[in-house]
Amino acid sequence: MMAGNKAEEDGQALAEKGDLSFLETSALEAYNIEKAFHTILMEIYHIISKKALAAQEAASALPGQGTTVNVSDASGDQRRGCCST
Repeated sequence: MMAGNKAEEDGQALAEKGDLSFLETSALEAYNIEKAFHTILMEIYHIISKKALAAQEAASALPGQGTTVNVSDASGDQRRGCCST
């Protein structure tokens, strides 16, 4: 996000070049100052939320939390070890 003074005529064009949003402000008249801070905080919140959600999804896909697989012989043929009676 780019915030620019009311007298800044090239601000909008510069913001568009940088793929940024633009908000015209005036510190002298307190115009859009609070809105600029609110917008920046909301953008930060959305970015952090997306990253947290992606990390949560990646953690749930880790191995070791799946189902148990039984690898015993299903044929019914029971074999005994060399020392069994």
